Formats: sequence, structure tokens, C-alpha cells
Amino acid sequence: MDQTYMKTNKILPLVMSMAVPMVLSMLVNALYNIVDSLFIARISEDAMTAISLVFPLQNAAAAVSIGFGVGANAVTAFFLGEGNQKNADGAASLSLLLSLLHSVLLTVILLIVTVPFLRSFTNEQEILNYGAQYGSIVFSCLFIGQVSLVYEKLFQAIGNVRVTMVSMIAGCVTNIILDPVMIFGFGPCPAMGIKGAAAATVIGQVVTLVCYLTVWAKGALHLHLSLADGWRFRRFAGRLYGIGVPAILNQALPSLLITLLNSILAAFSQTDVLVLGIYYKLQTFIYLTANGIVQGIRPLVAYNYGAGIFKRVQGIFRTALYMSLTVMGIGTLLCLLIPQDLVGMFSENADTIRMGAAALRIISCGFMVSALSVVVCGTLEGLGLGGMSFIISLLRYVGIIVPAAWILSRVFGAFGVWHAFWIAEFATAIVSMILYRVSMRKISK
Repeated sequence: MDQTYMKTNKILPLVMSMAVPMVLSMLVNALYNIVDSLFIARISEDAMTAISLVFPLQNAAAAVSIGFGVGANAVTAFFLGEGNQKNADGAASLSLLLSLLHSVLLTVILLIVTVPFLRSFTNEQEILNYGAQYGSIVFSCLFIGQVSLVYEKLFQAIGNVRVTMVSMIAGCVTNIILDPVMIFGFGPCPAMGIKGAAAATVIGQVVTLVCYLTVWAKGALHLHLSLADGWRFRRFAGRLYGIGVPAILNQALPSLLITLLNSILAAFSQTDVLVLGIYYKLQTFIYLTANGIVQGIRPLVAYNYGAGIFKRVQGIFRTALYMSLTVMGIGTLLCLLIPQDLVGMFSENADTIRMGAAALRIISCGFMVSALSVVVCGTLEGLGLGGMSFIISLLRYVGIIVPAAWILSRVFGAFGVWHAFWIAEFATAIVSMILYRVSMRKISK
């Protein structure tokens, strides 16, 4: 397959062709997350709270698959940019092998820690039961999502984002359709409650993986995948983990952040914990869209870096930044204009809606400036500079926001936690711009 168009086509149409399918995929995925939460919220507020508490563990598992997939994407695209098909095949095969190993290890760990993790935040038996039931099903089938993510990133690496879009949408639509059927019961399917939500999630992931495997079997991936070849090319493991580990940590940091903020908010009320969970469901819709843009440009950055066209890398970065600013601007307007309606999708409790609306108005002040950090991180990962990307994420998710939230909560209560979000975004954006300029100056030399 000829991928030279990545370095010859005009930048804006090229970025659009790569980013729009990914944005559509992410929007559908975000829609699934919201619809899933809406149905779970109809079970009870305890069920919704349980899902909010399980979310950090789910996000940590996803972080491993997505983060390591970033390494597979960047390394494979780099070798393709160099014109080295053999190394590209070897890196892709090793990525698949290591992903299978990761999934086995994570399944064992998460099944062991789920209940103790939940008990550290609540003693409510109903919440513990809901969380344990949901986690046992989702975590037992973890390998499906792990392998699926590797195929997703490899298809992106060769520029075939349409396959990724169709596969992801197929899985999400399946999940959306099955949610009400399996949660509340329909026809021959009994009402399974929160277990039905978990089962629908797993089935949706199976559909996505089947789509990838079907296209791969027809030879459309244009990469030779073999577990035996993966072992023979294990010398690339350091390079994959060099990008993948910082990317994994980048993805895992939100889980750590939610866990730490839950600890702070739990001292005020369970409603504040629920508000944080609702916010993260809503912000997923916004940030997944921006992440879709970043996923679209990452292989373009890596390919052009491999080809030695550095000015083109800068042009791709600027284009992605403008697109992300637009997305974040829309998200800001929605949170400022209709926050009650957004929170009201997840709760009918008047106090929850009132507190959630106030939180959204405050947090959204940092949305647009956060676009800079998001795009810089994706660009640095494409350049193989995962360490610098991790520094940005560490500041954004832990280094600034957690101390600020702890200090401000002592003065302003839960509102101090919400103000810590925009403070962290502004501070991190400054650091991001400095690191990006330093990195591009070194690379261009």
C-alpha cells in the first residue's frame, strides 16, 4: 500500500481526511458512554455512583491498551516513513504479542483489587454489590478490548482510518442497542440490571474486534502479523515501551486524578463524588473529539518525521490545534449555557443538578486553553518523545491540580476542587508550549 500521500498531500485536507473519521468514531464512542450512563442511572443513583467508582480501574486498563497502542502506532508509522516494511511488520507483530501478555496480567490484577478498591471509598453495601458485579464481567473479558486497540492503532499507522471508524462505530452501536435490552429485559432476554450493562459492553467490544479481524484476514492491513515474528523482533520492545510507557502513564493519570479527587470530595458529601463522576462522563464527549483529532495526526507526524520533513510536522501541529480549539470552544459554550440540562441527563435530584451545573460552569473555563496541551502531547508522541508528553500530563493531572484542589478545598469547600481544574489547564499550557518549541528546535537541527 502506498502511503506517500502522507508527505505529499496538502496539510489541511490530509489532516481532515485522517481526523474526521477518528472524530466521528470518538463521538459515537462518547455517545455510547453517555447513553450507557443514562440507562445505568435509571437503575438507581447507587448504580451510577458504583460505575463512577469503578471508572478509574476501567480507565487504568484502557490506559495500558491505548498507551501501548500509541507506541505501536508511532513506531510502525516511523518505519513506514523510512520505507522499511520489514521493520514495520516486526514492530506490529511484537505489539500484538505484548498486548496479549498485558491483558492476562491486567485481568488477574483487576479481579483481585476491585472490591478492596471500592471499599476504600464507600461502605454502602448496595454500591459495593453493583460495582463488584459490573467489574467482574468487564475485567474478565479484558483481552478483547486490549487486542482490539492494537489493531485500531495499526490501521491508523497505515492511514486506513476508515476501517477504524467503521469498526468502532459498529461496536458502539451494538452496545447502545443492547444496553436497554439487557439492563431492563426485552423479549426472551431477562432483565439483568447492571450485569446487563457490563455484558452489553463486552459484546460491543467483540463486534469491534471481529470487524478488525475480518478486514485483516482479507489482507487490507498491509502489515504481516505473526506472534513468532513478534518474538524475533523483540529488540524493538525498548522502542515500543519508550513511547508506550509514557503514553500509558498519560492515559492512566486521569484515573489517578479521579481517585485522588474522590478522596478529597468524599469528605464533603457523596453528592460531590457523584458530580465528579457525571462531569467525567460529559467531558469525555468533548475530549474524545479532540483526542480523535490527535489520533488522526499522530501517524502523520511520525511518518513525516521518519521521512525527515520537519516543516510539515509543524504545519500538521498548527492545523490540529485550530481544530481542537474549535471543539473546545463548542464544549465551553454548552457548559456555560445549558449546564442544568447536561447534568439532568444523569440525575433527577435537584441538589445534584444544582451542584453539578455550578461545577460545569467553573471547570469549563479551562477547556479552550487545554487544547494546546492535548495537541502538544499527541505531537510529541508522534515524534517519539513520550517522556516530554508524560511531563505535560503529569503536571496537568497530578502536579498542579491535586495540590491546588486540596488547598482550595480547605478554603472554599468542594468549589475549590472545581476551580483547581482551570488553574491547572492554564499553567500546563504554558509548560506545553515551552516543551514543544524546545523539542522542535532540537529535531530540526
